[in-house]
Amino acid sequence: MRKGLENRKDVKVRKEALREVCKEVQKETAEIRLNKYLSESGVCSRREADRLIEAGKVTVDGKTAVTGMKVLPSQAVTVDGKTVGGKDRPVLLAVNKPRGIVCTTSDKDRAENIVEFLKYPVRIYPIGRLDKDSEGLLLMTNQGELVNRILRSRYGHEKEYLVTVDKPVTKDFIEKMSRGVEILDTCTKPCEVEKTGESSFRIILTQGLNRQIRRMCEALGFHVKTLKRIRIMNMKLGNLRTGESREITGDEWDELNRILGQGEDN
Repeated sequence: MRKGLENRKDVKVRKEALREVCKEVQKETAEIRLNKYLSESGVCSRREADRLIEAGKVTVDGKTAVTGMKVLPSQAVTVDGKTVGGKDRPVLLAVNKPRGIVCTTSDKDRAENIVEFLKYPVRIYPIGRLDKDSEGLLLMTNQGELVNRILRSRYGHEKEYLVTVDKPVTKDFIEKMSRGVEILDTCTKPCEVEKTGESSFRIILTQGLNRQIRRMCEALGFHVKTLKRIRIMNMKLGNLRTGESREITGDEWDELNRILGQGEDN
């Protein structure tokens, strides 16, 4: 009886081991879209991967990649001549971006980009952007899926800014900014705006139009002198010094996932 039980246990163990081997074989023989492969490898988001592929900067087994192609984990993939492979430890950073630093990796502005500036030991890239003349909170990660979750969420996530302009802030200006301003062939969504000084205000946006605050101010006859982002969703800049970064962990990370999960469920 006891011997029979031991035999059945051995058979069960062998079956479980075989299933695990099969899973590993499937992983090694399963094709995956190249943009997803680059995203999951921590190189960039899927959208940025498509741009790199279209620009001819990606190769697979020594041949220039094409948009939409699939690859096997065993194939040799390079981006800008650098080999891609394996996953780094997941990282999400809060960065206090200085003015004069760009968020794109192109060199059209001839300016230092945030990746070069940080020199972080793991390949990371920005989630969204903060223009060259602006400063403050920027999120950076090596998790392509996290970028996609944040950018594709149905809910508009709050982003808070402190702004100074070139002349006194009036009640009329605050009211118009709050209601919405005509820019880029559309009207901006209503938002929270509060005067904080003679020529300064705080604004909370749930949109991400190109240079939105600057364009809104210009449409009302004001020119932005300084612009600092101090919050994205539940993540705050706090007393993080210019040019420094910190990891998003613990309760802050848990709350972020709760917010993202809420957005995906609706």
